[in-house]
Amino acid sequence: MQCSGIGYDVHRFATGRPLILGGVDIPHERGLEGHSDADVLSHAIADAVLGSLGLNDIGFYFPPEDDSIEGICSLDILKKVRQLAEGKSAWIHNIDSTLIAERPKIMPHVERMKIKIADALGIKPSQVGVKATTNELMGFIGREEGIAAMAVASVEIRE
Repeated sequence: MQCSGIGYDVHRFATGRPLILGGVDIPHERGLEGHSDADVLSHAIADAVLGSLGLNDIGFYFPPEDDSIEGICSLDILKKVRQLAEGKSAWIHNIDSTLIAERPKIMPHVERMKIKIADALGIKPSQVGVKATTNELMGFIGREEGIAAMAVASVEIRE
């Protein structure tokens, strides 16, 4: 059975934190605030895969109240999502995602993101799409208060 899911995540900027997107440390004067490494792209992808499987969102599996996972690498979240997919006899066909940010420039880092995301999910980098756009200076993203990400996952569940 072919299934698809969508994911969305957003995090506000914070000083004194690294900016991690798609598992890649991006040079920038601010990082993103969050209980984990706040990798907004990996979180959106995780929710897309979980949704395609008919499962709860990442907050169910990685609750922000759980002190034992504070600072967790979001690639580890994707690895857990992969295990959940495998537990349902599912395989991930592809991921398509979009980062929404005014700055920093994302495209110089996309190939490394695709490799890291693919590795965590057990797929090929050619099965991962990562795009970037701005919010045309509108809203909280346009004011550079944070970054958002959207993702779609296509999964086959063998029943």
